[in-house]
Amino acid sequence: MLSIALQTLRHRWTAFVGTFVALTLGTTMIAVMGLEIGATLGLPERLPHRYATAPVVVAALDPEWDPARHDPGSRSLIQARGISADLAARVDALGRTVPVRSFYAQLADGPADQVGHGWSAAEFGAYALRAGQAPRADDEIVVPDGGPGPGQRVTVLTADGAREYTVAGVTAPVDFESAVFFTESEAARLSPRVEALVAYGPAEQVRRVVGGEAEVLTGDRRGVLDPSYGTDREAIDNTRTLLPITAVVAGFVSIFLVASTFAFAVAQRRREIALLRTVGATPRQVRRMVVAEAVLVGTAAAIAGGALGLVTAPPLARGMVELGMAPPWFTVDVSTGPTVWVPLLIAVVTGLGVALAGVWAASRRAGEVRPIEALRDATVDLRTMTPGRWLYGLLALAFGLVTIGWVAVANPGMVLMPTRYIGILMFPILAFALLAPVVVGPVVRLVTRPLARSRGAAGMLVRESALTAVRRTAATAAPVLLTVGLSVSLLGAAATIDRAKDSGRRNQVTADFVVLPAGTPGVNQAVTERIRAIPGIDTVAVLPTMVYARDDARIADYEAQAVDPAALPRALRLPVRQGSATELRDDTIIVNEDWGVDVGETVEVLLADGGTAPLRVVAVLSTTTGSNDVAYLSDRFADTARYAFTGLSRRVYVTLRPGTDPDTVRAALGSATAGLGARAVDAEQWLGEESSENSEASTLGMVLVLGIAIVFCFIAIVNTLVMAAADRLRDLAILRLTGATPGQALRVFAAESLLVVGVGVLLAAGASAVNLAGLWLALGQLVGPTPVTVPLGTVAVITAVGAVLAVLGALLPIRLALRSGPVELAGVRE
Repeated sequence: MLSIALQTLRHRWTAFVGTFVALTLGTTMIAVMGLEIGATLGLPERLPHRYATAPVVVAALDPEWDPARHDPGSRSLIQARGISADLAARVDALGRTVPVRSFYAQLADGPADQVGHGWSAAEFGAYALRAGQAPRADDEIVVPDGGPGPGQRVTVLTADGAREYTVAGVTAPVDFESAVFFTESEAARLSPRVEALVAYGPAEQVRRVVGGEAEVLTGDRRGVLDPSYGTDREAIDNTRTLLPITAVVAGFVSIFLVASTFAFAVAQRRREIALLRTVGATPRQVRRMVVAEAVLVGTAAAIAGGALGLVTAPPLARGMVELGMAPPWFTVDVSTGPTVWVPLLIAVVTGLGVALAGVWAASRRAGEVRPIEALRDATVDLRTMTPGRWLYGLLALAFGLVTIGWVAVANPGMVLMPTRYIGILMFPILAFALLAPVVVGPVVRLVTRPLARSRGAAGMLVRESALTAVRRTAATAAPVLLTVGLSVSLLGAAATIDRAKDSGRRNQVTADFVVLPAGTPGVNQAVTERIRAIPGIDTVAVLPTMVYARDDARIADYEAQAVDPAALPRALRLPVRQGSATELRDDTIIVNEDWGVDVGETVEVLLADGGTAPLRVVAVLSTTTGSNDVAYLSDRFADTARYAFTGLSRRVYVTLRPGTDPDTVRAALGSATAGLGARAVDAEQWLGEESSENSEASTLGMVLVLGIAIVFCFIAIVNTLVMAAADRLRDLAILRLTGATPGQALRVFAAESLLVVGVGVLLAAGASAVNLAGLWLALGQLVGPTPVTVPLGTVAVITAVGAVLAVLGALLPIRLALRSGPVELAGVRE
């Protein structure tokens, strides 16, 4: 049957254009997503900068530390403690060593990522004095060129606060950081922690001495200590989070539409297949022919899709960069290497596999076509649901309902993990698409009830055409269902979750004012002390730190907040599952339930500065609320924050005591923050800013997740309607022969396409209702009753574009066919 398949493709190639297009685009989507994900597997190759001239660097690094699991700037226990004096002495015995410190130091008008070093670090980063001299006294500094000059007095913001220094010298600018240099003694005061040790002893001997206490860096490996390494990793981690979600949605859309298009294409050829059965073809031969056609079309389309993926991936990467969803250096290199040929191979194999899987069930149905059907002129569908479609549709529906129910009841926190939850949302949409023929009849009757009562023939034709060709109606409505269903489910889920998080923040924050960083990475200690001196208020400075606890044979690391125990309950309403937050004292701790301990237990906490403390657990926080809270401990441990982070507070909550005048406090807060890189706002204003910022971020993420899939769905809508319209030329001939004018015929087909869109929208509404109902139940457990929010304007635009494309896809082939006469049209399929 291969020769028949080849002849069929040669002479009836127009019948396979739709399936070729669908499979090509599906393979393209899979290839593009694979190439984009492959491009995230490595960081850009950069030469070392900060330690460019250092022969050997002993760095306080932990090779097992995964920064993607923590907030930017957090450190492992080894990193936090830095190079110990004992290790420094042992390395120094092998040759000269230079300790290097890095800490927060920002000129009053300097960039937020400005950093401070001791002057000895300048020699390793190719810094050169452009004017003045090196700092000799503790109140002297060297600053980058372009600002104050030698002899000028300047204000430098540090974790402790602001201090006046005299500019002793100016360095030529470098492109990898903006640094302020201090004397070694002043740097040691500002940062007791030693980040690294530059060693001049033999590298192998240094490695033997260091052992597992730190990492010995040479060559290009020294670049991991550059600022760009951390920012590169942070940026690419965000991209890595987004792309798999996009790949799941894109893969689902491409696989479903390709399989659906293949099945529809085979169903269109029932009469042709019946003719083959009439001339003696066996069911097995028919199946072999259909599979052979799929192999030929699938192979060509998969290869074309892979090639198109190579062309499409680089501009998509540039678009992600322009939208701020990928770092500026992110690009897709389509030259050679595993990150190119592996995704392409997966895409081609998947595309061909989907083609075969999509056509396999259709080929079995084709083999069951009876020869007598060749004599049938009517297009009435006698059997719209096969046993396989029933099975898969019901399985998808059952799995979707059970999984969504399980998430809503037993594991509501999963809705806040999009990489896991978005995949679940696909199953109700898939189930409604598979079971569409069952409900098309009732839906069409409901939608077209006004048409049935109209006096004209056009309404009756539209209604009866959809009812008699249920399979065709369901197949052409599938892309619309997918387009609108994904839009409502994903956009609605994102908007509803944002609203729930906003509600959770509003329920948790009970403070009246919030002090925030202003052009700085955090609020320094001087601002906090000034605020605490204001009468009539309670303050909670959220000072991030890290605590470490022994978990079996390893050290578990947890992010924590050092706060004022007495003021905490008056500023924040924590999601306490056990115990009470009011019991927080200097010798107690509030932990997240991920710690696996209960109230009353004592945990031996390792602190970032090298100390230890036995702390009794007084409260356990729930992890199912979407809160980022991990642990709270007394601010008597605040000094450890400069080891674990920068020593800067993320924000300061201010709560008024009874009888305190808000306007007086507002003015006092303005004075307390003036010139210190902070600003005070009403808590309600801050909550609004946070809500808007988070909503913009999630909306931007959905632009990528949905954008590619929606574009493909739009193309699939046109493709499917064109395929259906090409199959309707005989119907067009009958309309023309019975007296219909070209305008009337076009209006009938336009109305049919709009009816298909309406059916798809209603099915999408049903699938989305299931998804959003589960989300609503889950969020109800997390943060309380949360109204379901759907961006109707965006969904309406997407639906309208889909409707326009559907009408165009249906009318363009009909408009071209009207150039022929009715008699010629009547013979198009003979």
